[in-house]
Amino acid sequence: MDKVVVIAGPTASGKTDIGIELALKLNGEIISADSMQIYRGMDIGTAKPTVEERRGIRHYMIDIVNPDEDYSVAQFKDDAMECIKTILSKNKTPIVVGGTGLYINSLVYNITFTDTITDWDYREKLNKIALEKGTHALHSYLKKIDPKSAEEIHPNNVKRVIRALEVYKLTGKPISEQKEESRKIPPPYDYRIFGLEIDRETLYRRIDARADKMLEEGLYEEVEELLNSGYSHNLVSLQGIGYKEIVMAIKGKCSLFEAVDNIKKGTRNLAKRQMTWFRKTEGLNWIKIEDYNTWAILKIIEDNLNNKN
Repeated sequence: MDKVVVIAGPTASGKTDIGIELALKLNGEIISADSMQIYRGMDIGTAKPTVEERRGIRHYMIDIVNPDEDYSVAQFKDDAMECIKTILSKNKTPIVVGGTGLYINSLVYNITFTDTITDWDYREKLNKIALEKGTHALHSYLKKIDPKSAEEIHPNNVKRVIRALEVYKLTGKPISEQKEESRKIPPPYDYRIFGLEIDRETLYRRIDARADKMLEEGLYEEVEELLNSGYSHNLVSLQGIGYKEIVMAIKGKCSLFEAVDNIKKGTRNLAKRQMTWFRKTEGLNWIKIEDYNTWAILKIIEDNLNNKN
């Protein structure tokens, strides 16, 4: 069975650099598993690697949709599977790199999604409830019908909360139950999953430094350009961390200093949620990056790949 490497972990843990070094060493190509890096024109706030930083390594699943286009995890899975096939056809190693847990789970657990069924009227009704009563009202309803999904989905992730409620209304089954049933079909590849673990204080320092660097590199101007191009600040893409805070500053609802501080806080909370998610991932091999240099980390991964068990 063909092997596929997966490098997961919290934001700012160094996944991108390790992925590129590994691709250089193993003759690999990279598939991004980041739900924000899919958007065109959103480069700085998503920490998208520049062409120079990619060092000649082909990256897939970056810049594939416009900020106002819908893109589901089901679409990601289908597209990523095609990318894996393409890379293997070149006799290269597919390396999935990212921090979006649902994207990674869709591959390693071979989850089948029911994205073909849609009830637009019900979606509109739920969106109205979210606007009028707040996102927690929807999340509370989800907790009653599907506690497992409610535990996994953050109340502010309105899109996923609504999708879970919609699937329940249309099928009578919780989406979590459907996912469990779909996992019974084994994945077509041998996924070797590695998680980058980093001391919390070190991670927080990295997060703070990266937020400051984003501002220096032109994050404010990037958000201005998106708004000036006609993209609404209410879009799912512009509700991402780093974008919604700068929108508030542009609209004069907070200072730029407050916006950057909120980006740092929001990113730290995201990192906590990512670590909680990945700790539940079966078969994930944790690597404490303070204990090893880059060469040693690559050696750990390479040794694992050479082990058939």
